[in-house]
Amino acid sequence: MARTKDRSRLRCRKGFTLIELLIVMIILGLLAALVAPKMFQKVGSSKQKAAKAQIALLGTALDAYRLDMGKYPSTDQGLDALRTNPGHDNWDGPYLPKDVPKDPWGNAYVYQSPGEHGDYDLYSLGADGQEGGDDENADVVSWE
Repeated sequence: MARTKDRSRLRCRKGFTLIELLIVMIILGLLAALVAPKMFQKVGSSKQKAAKAQIALLGTALDAYRLDMGKYPSTDQGLDALRTNPGHDNWDGPYLPKDVPKDPWGNAYVYQSPGEHGDYDLYSLGADGQEGGDDENADVVSWE
């Protein structure tokens, strides 16, 4: 008889009830509904910050190239001149440790030398891949 009582106590203590599981699922759903929109807003701004950091890195490499060569790579040579010698004797590269990165949206950076805003213009067209835009679609530029 004592064994029967112990077994019935064990059965009662195993697992969770359906009500308890539903309450936990509702709480998790509410938390996800509150937190997820805030997290997705951060993704766009973090890509903008990553693009600014990459542009700064590329700008440093371009300055090192200019110190060796006396001028920035032409628009035709592009950013690839930072990794492979475009045929100059003074080239002391590679000026980047890895290949020229794509922007955080998977597009190539736009490079022009001479630029409209300085010796060179280096920018990303943002998430939409078009000039202008707001928020995540805004261009990330080297001259600001």
